[in-house]
Amino acid sequence: MSTVRSIQFDSFRTSSGAVYSPIEIHYQHFGQPIADSPVVLIHHSLTGDSNVAGKFGWWKRVVGDNKSINTQKYAVIAFNILGNGIKGQTFKNYKDFHLGDIAEAIKRGLQILGVTRLYASIGGSIGGGLVWEMASKYPDFSKHIIPVAANWKASGWIIANTFIQHRILKNSSDPLVDARMHAMMTYRNPLSIEQRFNREYNEEKQIYQVENWLLGHGRKLSQRYSLDAYIMMNHLLGSIDFARDGRPLEDIIKSISSTIHIISIDSDQLFTLWEDVEIVETIRRFKKRVIHYQINSKHGHDAFLIEYDQIENILNKIF
Repeated sequence: MSTVRSIQFDSFRTSSGAVYSPIEIHYQHFGQPIADSPVVLIHHSLTGDSNVAGKFGWWKRVVGDNKSINTQKYAVIAFNILGNGIKGQTFKNYKDFHLGDIAEAIKRGLQILGVTRLYASIGGSIGGGLVWEMASKYPDFSKHIIPVAANWKASGWIIANTFIQHRILKNSSDPLVDARMHAMMTYRNPLSIEQRFNREYNEEKQIYQVENWLLGHGRKLSQRYSLDAYIMMNHLLGSIDFARDGRPLEDIIKSISSTIHIISIDSDQLFTLWEDVEIVETIRRFKKRVIHYQINSKHGHDAFLIEYDQIENILNKIF
């Protein structure tokens, strides 16, 4: 099992002007030596972490020996998003940061590790947003970029949902449980919920099975996650925007030298398919190296953590 390692920066200034001195960023390394192997950078999802492979890895079906992202060939690095609670790291002043700051911190960490170029940068959900943020800031740094169930900006729909999440986290008497239950309804699709639970009633607990399922997810998160970390991650999700500095979208896209692989989910209600179609059509006006893949699933946004056969088929073409 890969251990969580730490890199300390003497000082880190965010785009808002806040200075943290010192500050640590935490990461894990899987597979081959960094110095003489192609490097794959994996970004985790909202309440995930850097543990992407091995017995308890959240993407262990995809990352490992002889798997789609083959740790016998690649050096795999995954950083924890600043403030996600790993090693107790949280920030009360979460508004000091946006996701672009996280991208800068990760790039700085990679430099310290001696990584001069990536073979691929991949992530799902907010992790896919990080893929876009890093590509906009460091357009020549990765041969391939692979945002999964993500987009280059937080849509109005995402901003609305993160606003509701923030209200729940601040006002609920059981904030982690209640926020997670609400979030699950954006991670899944109504068809998935209906086919799994319908109106089945749990006589023993005197609640509907779907209610029992939601409570289970909420309680499970509350046992492993901190409130401050959730508030920070929710804020960062709503902050995704690689054009926040006012640069024209066309200029940003033209600058990215990577081959762009966009992986969408047809039933995603958080980062919608139509948004991905829109950005793919925009990119194709300026460059040829963009490939659009689609996962067909009833499960909604979480399909990138469920539809492993389809994910593997896509990634095998890239890796």
